[in-house]
Amino acid sequence: MVSFPNAKINIGLNIIGKRADGFHNLETIFYPIAIKDAVEIVENKESSTDVIFSSAGKSINVSDDDNLCVKAVRLLKKDFDFPPLKIHLHKNIPMGAGMGGGSADASAILILLNKKFQLNISPEKLIEYALSLGSDCPFFIINKPCFAGGRGEVLQKINIDLTCYKIMIIHPGIYVNTGEAFAQLNPANFSPAGELKEQIKLDITQWKHTIKNDFEASVFKKHLAIKEIKEKLYNEGAVYSAMSGSGSTVFGIFSLDVDTTNIKFPSHYFCQLV
Repeated sequence: MVSFPNAKINIGLNIIGKRADGFHNLETIFYPIAIKDAVEIVENKESSTDVIFSSAGKSINVSDDDNLCVKAVRLLKKDFDFPPLKIHLHKNIPMGAGMGGGSADASAILILLNKKFQLNISPEKLIEYALSLGSDCPFFIINKPCFAGGRGEVLQKINIDLTCYKIMIIHPGIYVNTGEAFAQLNPANFSPAGELKEQIKLDITQWKHTIKNDFEASVFKKHLAIKEIKEKLYNEGAVYSAMSGSGSTVFGIFSLDVDTTNIKFPSHYFCQLV
C-alpha cells in the first residue's frame, strides 16, 4: 500500500506559557500544503525482522531505529499482531524545516497499517497513538486546517481556504534546532491565550500586522538569511509571509494575479509554489 503524506505550514505560532511537564503551551493554525513524500509498506515474507526501512530522495539524517516511520510500526506492534514489513520512503519534504514532514510520514504509516491489516482503530485512538510519536503527528491524522492548542495536539477544525491564493515555500537549507529555539524564548514576550483565534478572522490583508510567529525574533537574530527571505517575499508582493514552525522554512501567500515567476532565490534553496 502506498500513501503520499503532505507537509503543513503554521499560520501564526503563539507561545502561551511553559507547562509543569517542561513542554510549552502554544496556539497555532496548521494548514496542509501540497508538498508530498511517498511511503509504501509491503509484507516481508523473506525475513522475520519486524520492519526493514529504506529510503530515497532527500537524505534522512537519523538511524532507522530512530526514524518515526519505524517507530510507528513498532508502536502498533505492541498492541496488534501483523506480519513483518518493508517500508520504503521517498523523501521530498525537507527535514527539520518546520513543515512536519517526519510527523506526516509517521501518521501515514499508522493510517496505512490500520487499513492494510483491518485493525479497526478509531480516529480518536489513532490520534492518541500519533501523539505518542510527536506533538505534530495528531494533526496529520485529521489533515484539515486546524486550530491547535496544548502542545499542538488539541485540535479544532477551522474554516480557512487559501485555494484562491498561491503559496510560495522557501527552505534555505538552514537547520534550526527546535530545542534551542524553545530555549531562546523570552517568557516576558509570551502571547495572550485566544489572541490568534480572533486574529485569523480578520481579512488576510490584516494578517501582516497582527499574526506573528513567536520563534521569529530569536531565529532571525541567529540566522539573518531566514529573515531576508521573509522581507524579500513581502517586497515581491506577498499579502502575508511568515516562518513556519520553528523554521527554517518561510512561506509567502500571494494573490493569483501577482506574477511570481521572476522571484529568484539562491539555487541551493528549496523553492516551490503550491
